[in-house]
Amino acid sequence: MTGADGDPHSDDPRWAVADRVADAVRRRFPADVLAVAVHGPLAHGDDDGGGSGEVGLLVVTYRPGSGPSPATRRVDGVLVDLTVAGADDHLRQARVISPLWPLTADRYVSTRALHDPTGWLRTLRDEHLGRLARARPAEFSTAARRAWYRGSAAHARAARLAAWYETDQALLMLGEARLAAATVNGLLSRTYFRDPGDAVRRTGLAGADMTEVGAVLARQADELSARGRPVDGTVDDLLDG
Repeated sequence: MTGADGDPHSDDPRWAVADRVADAVRRRFPADVLAVAVHGPLAHGDDDGGGSGEVGLLVVTYRPGSGPSPATRRVDGVLVDLTVAGADDHLRQARVISPLWPLTADRYVSTRALHDPTGWLRTLRDEHLGRLARARPAEFSTAARRAWYRGSAAHARAARLAAWYETDQALLMLGEARLAAATVNGLLSRTYFRDPGDAVRRTGLAGADMTEVGAVLARQADELSARGRPVDGTVDDLLDG
């Protein structure tokens, strides 16, 4: 089997490992496995991992709970992250516009098949793209608002930790705030990213300091208010959802 439907990647050991895992899965669980695919940076074919990056593998099964167990392990020096999902469950997830949509959508539209005899991965992509076509603007605004709350809380926590000279913890929380702000941008613009690093890089937040992230969150709060619902509200607003 060659990497990703015949693409020549003989110089990249990640494809060799991906093929070996896919073959092993099919041999051990022949009655359970519907499809096996690569997702993440490797699936795009233009990453610069140089053979040392992670291999993200998706195993789709006919029934939930069947097939191999999800696992992460280094194989021949290559980190393999194995995700296992029932076909119906994965299709349902592909139809959800969640606060993490900018970080999950790539798995629905940019997978590369290692085994897909029925064309199920095309169905996955079509289901997700169809859902996006039907989505109302308010759905993305609602998801963005939830992501904004997460980012605002992380930013406030980072500021408090910095004031207490807890520098390491403050930096971790600032990283969470950057990523949350990036996902808000993605939701408001209907843009998805390859991974968290891609998200903060493409939104200009990778090197943003505490003040800059705060300013981004403030602008996002104004935009969410302009879209019909401010981030601040009353007790009644909270209980009404």
